Amino acid sequence: MNLAPESIGLIAGSRTLPLEFARLARAAGVKRIVATAVEGETDPALASLVNDIVWLNVGQLGKMISTFTSRGVKQVIMAGQVAPKNLFDLRPDLRALGVLMRLKEKNAHSIFGAIADELKKDGVELVDASPWLAPLMPQTGFALGPKLSDEQKADVEFGFRIAKEISRLEIGQLVVVKNGTVLAVEGFEGTDNCLARSGELAGKNGGAVAVKVAKLNHDMRFDIPCIGSKTFETCAAAKISVLALESGKSLLLERDACEDLAKKNKISVTTIS
Repeated sequence: MNLAPESIGLIAGSRTLPLEFARLARAAGVKRIVATAVEGETDPALASLVNDIVWLNVGQLGKMISTFTSRGVKQVIMAGQVAPKNLFDLRPDLRALGVLMRLKEKNAHSIFGAIADELKKDGVELVDASPWLAPLMPQTGFALGPKLSDEQKADVEFGFRIAKEISRLEIGQLVVVKNGTVLAVEGFEGTDNCLARSGELAGKNGGAVAVKVAKLNHDMRFDIPCIGSKTFETCAAAKISVLALESGKSLLLERDACEDLAKKNKISVTTIS
């Protein structure tokens, strides 16, 4: 893939990932970035990192596509989250309504896949952002915090098997386990809420192990597993002792802040493949 096309489009959600992508794309030589941003979710600081930004509401699919086509953008990437509650507060335009009516199942992959198909109809290709984001993806051997005990290593391997299965079933991408028992499985509430809930179930001493993965044959064009400083703060509050990420398939944002939080709260971070 050409990492320095003349122009690239950015469908930006919340948190820091859209900003990180814009910085890394610039560093790779991308000359022009055109972004669509979600009102009330996307960080306004993104405006200073891109050439052009159009603000819209979730569901304005026609406006999003025309933003790119009218500016001659042929390739776009997705980065950042959209709060699950906003998917229920959706006020779809006619184009989005047509897409939703055709979908038998409405999950992240089916919805984003349908958006990719709509973009393609108008000559815009949704591409994988991971080549630009590779510096943010911990690989095999990555580690932060205390060394894992044999019991924790066993829980990581157990959790990895369970997480792969629930992701295959389109339920979620995270499980929390302790001593070979599944405490919590990520559902619609998202990673941070699942972690917080598991803390209540792990007992007063905590010590649970969280494992986050990508689904089998994960479409890396959208919904890349992602953690940041808020995730570490949630782990600390829930007394989670280990956070394991699938090697080369997860993004670690705000790395300096994450390293400080891991050290301060004795949270072990490891990768598994």
